[in-house]
Amino acid sequence: MKRGRLRVLLGAAPGVGKTYAMLEEGRRLHAEGKDVVVAVVETHDRPATAAMLEGLEVVPRLVRRHRGIELTDLDLEAVLDRAPAIALVDELAHTNAPGLAHDKRWQDVQSILDAGIDVISTVNIQHIESLNDVVQQITGVPQRETLPDSVLRAADQVEVIDLAPQSLRDRLAEGHVYPAARIDAALSNYFRLGNLTALRELALLWLADEVDTALKNYRAEHGIDSKWEARERVVVALTGGPEGETLLRRGARIAGRAAGGELLAVHVISQDGLRSAHPGALAAQRALVEKLGGSYHQLVGDDVPTALVEFARASNATQLVIGVSRRTRLKAAFSGPGIGTTVVRESGDIDVHVVTHSAAGERMRLPRIGGALSLRRRLAGLGLAVVGGPLLTALLVATHSEESITSEVLSYQLLVIVVALVGGLWPALFAALLSGLTLDYFFVNPLYTVTIAEPAHALALVLYLANAGVVSYVVDLAARRSRSAQRAAGESELLATVAGSVLRGEDAVPALVARTREAFNLTGVRLFAGGTLLYSDGSPAQAGPDTPSQRSPSGPGAPSSSPDATSQRPSDDCSA
Repeated sequence: MKRGRLRVLLGAAPGVGKTYAMLEEGRRLHAEGKDVVVAVVETHDRPATAAMLEGLEVVPRLVRRHRGIELTDLDLEAVLDRAPAIALVDELAHTNAPGLAHDKRWQDVQSILDAGIDVISTVNIQHIESLNDVVQQITGVPQRETLPDSVLRAADQVEVIDLAPQSLRDRLAEGHVYPAARIDAALSNYFRLGNLTALRELALLWLADEVDTALKNYRAEHGIDSKWEARERVVVALTGGPEGETLLRRGARIAGRAAGGELLAVHVISQDGLRSAHPGALAAQRALVEKLGGSYHQLVGDDVPTALVEFARASNATQLVIGVSRRTRLKAAFSGPGIGTTVVRESGDIDVHVVTHSAAGERMRLPRIGGALSLRRRLAGLGLAVVGGPLLTALLVATHSEESITSEVLSYQLLVIVVALVGGLWPALFAALLSGLTLDYFFVNPLYTVTIAEPAHALALVLYLANAGVVSYVVDLAARRSRSAQRAAGESELLATVAGSVLRGEDAVPALVARTREAFNLTGVRLFAGGTLLYSDGSPAQAGPDTPSQRSPSGPGAPSSSPDATSQRPSDDCSA
């Protein structure tokens, strides 16, 4: 048997006219010759609503007594026996009387739909399960009767019965919603203008989200990749750099120009986790996204432009905001097209905004002397250049001939590359300069002079320096990534150790403090909160005079550490 169709009339608050609209639709269908019955309706003693029942067949209610109280409810068996084409069922979230086949009316409706009967029903926004707590925060009134979101989302048709908040208050004041004795209390509590405005917005946004989901499903089913500008959606690409806040605010302004505009921020990380931004900057930008009313998304992918464009298309985005590259002109010339250029080329019909910022096109800066390599490696590279250069020169001078200049040049170039691999940039530049001068002095005519008479010889010296710079940059970058990976692995291992300690029965705080002391090789660790010592781990002699017994939490009554005691902590004592 073909399952019936469910049509739900959604209202923002009682009194907007859901039941009236349901009965009005029933009368229209009945006039067209459709078999329509009223399975259950709640008129709430409203004359206008009761008048709409005239001419419609009403299924008698099921009457039961519970604790001395007579309760009437939908008679499911009677409706199924009657088997109409369309059944009108009011208040979908209603709780049935004890002892009936189902606890909730929406479950009765499922049985009616399974019997092939179409159903028109009503529900208020405050009865949707996912919005129940939000409505309580707005109105201060808890709702005990709720409806699962899945039931409403599975409906074949959902319509909002809309009424302006002030019009609803006027209807209430005129006595069309509640009896006269309840009007003043309702107007000053649940039916305040601000409450009704917020509830109306919830209802409209819920329906808009449902329509958006239906649109996405339709596009997916029909393989439609082009954008449909039903709503302005702005995707902002975040790198974690300082330009993020500028891009977010620009994207928010673009989204705010159209009603219903949506802001989406996306950050792409690599699969190996090595291309990562500063976590503090990303956390601040994520908080700004939420403050601007947008949503934050994180993707994993090695091809950043492709990931951004695919996300924008999947989100049906109309605008994509990216920042101007922070690469220098020299770096851009040698590294090919950047992310921005590729995104613009692949975006198709999505508009791309390339926004400038203070960090765009940074000036060329000399690399730091330290770099990512340790001092020991830099000294080793310098020593290799100082010792290896003269040794190589002595060897080449002893075997020099007129035809050996090529092998001599390549030998010195090999020395420069080896020094760069060992010591990084500055030892490599030193080796390149030293080898260039040595070549000119011992092997290039005129011999035993440092005169560069040929432009080709000057070019050779420049190439030496360039080779040293390129190789040392690669070595430095590899060292940085290796150090980042080792640190990430260490942090993961520390967290896994702490988690394992807690799972084995240790308290979370003592386990965290003890593992932290071990990880950083500290003699003592003390945990403070608001000037109060919460926990101490390590040597009492090193930890300070205000430290409790070793590995014993201080508890709620822990003494506050005095400023003098705090200032006397040893340098290897870690406090938080």
